[in-house]
Formats: sequence, structure tokens, C-alpha cells
Amino acid sequence: MIETILTWLASLVILVISKTGYLGITVLMALESACIPIPSEIIMPFSGFLVFEGQFIFWQVVVWGAIGNLIGSIIAYGVGFYGGRPIIERYGKYILISRQDLDLADNWFNKYGQSTVFFSRLLPIVRTFISLPAGISRMNFKKFSSYTFVGCFFWAFVLTYAGVIMGENWHDIEIYFKKFQWVIGGLIILGIVWWVWRHFNHKNIDFKS
Repeated sequence: MIETILTWLASLVILVISKTGYLGITVLMALESACIPIPSEIIMPFSGFLVFEGQFIFWQVVVWGAIGNLIGSIIAYGVGFYGGRPIIERYGKYILISRQDLDLADNWFNKYGQSTVFFSRLLPIVRTFISLPAGISRMNFKKFSSYTFVGCFFWAFVLTYAGVIMGENWHDIEIYFKKFQWVIGGLIILGIVWWVWRHFNHKNIDFKS
């Protein structure tokens, strides 16, 4: 089932980029950063392959990919900033999130937001969703945008360059990223298990009914 979905996504990505060029790269990368899991591990290496074929210019691919990521990240940030916290304050008890947790998240982003946003852009899965909690915690928008663009630029550069180097075998890059995604996914699952245990163990859900 998962393989079928990934194959379909890959075909969609290839079709969109082949038909719309740089605009397609920008839109797809924006969707990825707006919490829609369209893998940049397909978007950028394939675009790098088209650079290898002489259809695209390397630096334009990288820049438009990073700009797309920034646009999508700003959208997700805005959703978190304007609507996320009130919704979580009201319904957070159903997913085991308390006001104390929100305060901890706020403090974390105030202290480490820059490095968190930057390094999260280099991690599969995490990079897709980091903008929403940054918005909920109301991280400084200028810092958020700056570190997001720098991190996304680096990510786009690496994946595009890998696609150029791999040439016609660009799709082989997916194998390595899938292994990395399994590791990240496993860590996220462990984190969720710890989160549930922590809340039930300490019984500190403090929302108003």
C-alpha cells in the first residue's frame, strides 16, 4: 500500500515538473512545507536529473526549490500563529497536550528556535511539519523565515546536486532516504509512546472542561 502511494506520488511529481518547469518545483516544494507530505527527496533529485539533461539551470532549481519551501512554511506558520494555540487550548486535552506543554514549547522556541528550525529542515518527515509548532509558539517571524530559507536552501542544494551526479539513476537516492525515514519514523513513534506515558503517569492534563 505504502509503495503504491509512493509510486503514484513519484509519477505525479515527475509529471508536474516535466509540464510546468520551475513553477512546478516551487509549488511542489511549497506543498511539502505546508504539512502536505510530498517528498522533496523525489522533487529535487529529479530536477537535478533535468539539470544533467540540460533542461534546467542548477542554481535556478535550488533557489526556486528553497523559495517554494519558504512559501509553504510561512503558510503553515500562519495557521499555527493565528489559529493553532486557541484550538489546542480548547481541544488539546484530547491529544494529551496541556497549557504547561504549550508554555514549555514557547520557552523552547524562544531559546533554541533558530537552530531547531534550521536543523529540522535537514530531517525527512520532521521538516514537513516543523513550521506549525513554530507558529503556535509564536517564534519571531523574521528569524523563522531567515533560518527556514537557509536550511531549505542547503537541503535543496544537496538533493539537486545528488540528482545531477546520479544522472539517469537519480531515483536510486530514494533508497537511502527511505532507510533514514524509517529511523526518523521510529524515533517519532518512541516519542509518542513516551508522551502518552508521561501524561498518564503524572496526570497533569490541566485544561478546563
